[in-house]
Amino acid sequence: MAAFICVTCGTQFPPADAPPDTCPICSDERQYVGPGGQRWTTPDALRATHFNAWRLLEPELFGLGTMPAFAIGQRALLLRTPGGNVLWDCLSLLDDATMEIVAALGGIAAICISHPHYYTAMVDWARAFAAPVWLHAADRQHVVRPDPALRFWSGPCRELWDGITLINAPGHFDGATMLHWPAGAGGRGALLAGDIVQVVPDRRWVGFMRSYPNLIPLPARTVRGIAAAVAPFAFERVYGAFWDREVTEDGRGAVLRSAERHMTWISG
Repeated sequence: MAAFICVTCGTQFPPADAPPDTCPICSDERQYVGPGGQRWTTPDALRATHFNAWRLLEPELFGLGTMPAFAIGQRALLLRTPGGNVLWDCLSLLDDATMEIVAALGGIAAICISHPHYYTAMVDWARAFAAPVWLHAADRQHVVRPDPALRFWSGPCRELWDGITLINAPGHFDGATMLHWPAGAGGRGALLAGDIVQVVPDRRWVGFMRSYPNLIPLPARTVRGIAAAVAPFAFERVYGAFWDREVTEDGRGAVLRSAERHMTWISG
């Protein structure tokens, strides 16, 4: 049996003799099934054609992403802290080189994922590193591969250790989560945002969408709530979901200004 992986979104399903008929993550209005129909791959097939590339983004923060780009094409982030390492977001590919690099960097104490589009192969990663996966309970219904490693938290925030805090900011999904790292940017703070707020090509700004591929915007009241969720936290940098999508200066100001701009235009 193989744990089949959706080629469009990268979500991995429980081992089976045949792939599911559909991927519910892609059938949702926020995602899509490509014009060629539902397609599947397997972990072995993916390892034969792809690898994970690494970058050091700042001291104690590494980016890793699958090459050539696969599915949505997001990167994950490995954050090293005195209390243990955190894998932020996840990838469909877990190969031998990645396991050796992660082990050499101190392993993984917790996996935290921003939203269901990046759940990918979280169960394989959790089992490989004996790490719990922290997901917001509001997105529980989107889990397609249940496992004892999954831990569901609720409420507006959950602190992990060393001041690291998970922030619920409903919008893209009800359980949409960002991670605040107070020691980032030389102690000025960093926000690991996934695409709950999306760092756009003009990296002085971020965007807010219910669906990025289908261009479904969020209403003003929801964006106001996202801004309010992060406003109490200090952060100089915002690390987005994709390579080279970072706000490097005045990250908190960029998020709050972007929210005001969005609310102005969406309200006419």
